[in-house]
Amino acid sequence: MSKAIKYFGLATGALLLVIVSISTFAQSPLRGESSYSPVVIKESFESIMARMKAAKPEVMKRQMDLLAERYDLSNRPAVGVTMSRGKPVQEGVRIKLPVGMTRETLAGMSPEEIREKNLFPAGFLPLPHPHHAEGGMVFPKFHIEEIKRQESRDLTRFDLDFDLPDHFLPEFPAPIYLTTRPDLGDVSQGKLVTIDNYYELFNGILNPKQIEGLRLLLTPFPQQQFNQTEDRRSERPSLGVACFDCHANGHTNASTHLVGDIRPQEFRHRLDTPSLRGVNIQRLFGSQRALKSVEDFTEFEQRAAYFDGDPVIATKKGVNILERGSQVHFMAEFQELLDFPPAPKLGIDGRLDPKKATPSEMRGQEVFFGKARCAGCHPAPYYTDNLMHNLKTERFYKPRMINGRMASADGPIKTFPLRGIKDSPPYLHDGRLLTLEDTVEFFNLILERGLSAEEKRDLVEFMRSL
Repeated sequence: MSKAIKYFGLATGALLLVIVSISTFAQSPLRGESSYSPVVIKESFESIMARMKAAKPEVMKRQMDLLAERYDLSNRPAVGVTMSRGKPVQEGVRIKLPVGMTRETLAGMSPEEIREKNLFPAGFLPLPHPHHAEGGMVFPKFHIEEIKRQESRDLTRFDLDFDLPDHFLPEFPAPIYLTTRPDLGDVSQGKLVTIDNYYELFNGILNPKQIEGLRLLLTPFPQQQFNQTEDRRSERPSLGVACFDCHANGHTNASTHLVGDIRPQEFRHRLDTPSLRGVNIQRLFGSQRALKSVEDFTEFEQRAAYFDGDPVIATKKGVNILERGSQVHFMAEFQELLDFPPAPKLGIDGRLDPKKATPSEMRGQEVFFGKARCAGCHPAPYYTDNLMHNLKTERFYKPRMINGRMASADGPIKTFPLRGIKDSPPYLHDGRLLTLEDTVEFFNLILERGLSAEEKRDLVEFMRSL
């Protein structure tokens, strides 16, 4: 009898374990219902737009409340520090810490302790898209207005707006420097280069192949949210977007998107548009760095990233098939000409000239190549190793859902070049770090470097000089 009871108890326990496991799996967002976007839309466009317009105020309030909770969003420029064309650089640590916590105390704790006590700063967690469940390309208002003025093309979305304040974004329009003509300085003449003015600006500077490549980079083609179908997110049918709507003037305007190669939706990373400056020295491209040449990136960006990595929906909305032997080559050749901004304090080896640098910058360089070990991933002269690295930030926090984004492991991320880095805020692959000070604090904690307050200040000064 006792054996029967024992076996019954074991069987019951096993059954309960199976039930709990199935229930937990069913509730956890490990797998989406489908990898594919719906092709046949059974709701009218008018109904979709009315529904999403009505939901927009609450969607944006939720996102702006999250930003205000995470960051000090005030406009506080650094004295005497500007980007290449004069926009002030924001200064200071903007990440808000848990109540009663200091940066020094936090940096002295182990990842396990921070995780168990839930002390990882919210601003160091993955940053959700303005509307993560919806996703898609979102453009800053200043870019939308300038494209509308020049081309009468509207990049406004009726369902959401860009979220980060303008003072944390790159200068607009950004200057353009060419590797082939450094003597000309900024060849943009202070203008946003568009299909309206590219010819007058570049005729006589570029060869015919490069001019044609630039034209294609400025030509709008259908995209997931901007097209002619009923599941677009623009009020009127749209011609689409151009490569340089995100990579404005071959740089970046901080437009955001979601990576196309992760499923389900809540696990997709927000994407901060990287600069194309210095792309000639880079060897990994695409949101997961699976593309090994700028030609691959140019061709497959419009086939994949434009349509959230779904070639089925791309066919419906009007995918642009580029001709590899000419068009792709022309576009890549122009991109390869985009240079980093001038850095007058750097020598030909990418290091500071002691005769030009300040004492703080020199100390910062010593920290960069020494105690902080930044150069392990960011070696001179371009300050990238062209590799992927997994920071394993999940050591510091328990997975959680944040505004529709499952904050778990980031996985491997690309080592971005640090040349001209003060021109390219916000920072990290998803833009979660608003200033260089935030970036130094983040890596000091994640990599457990134990830098002093003075060492961190000097490190920021050094990176501003790059």
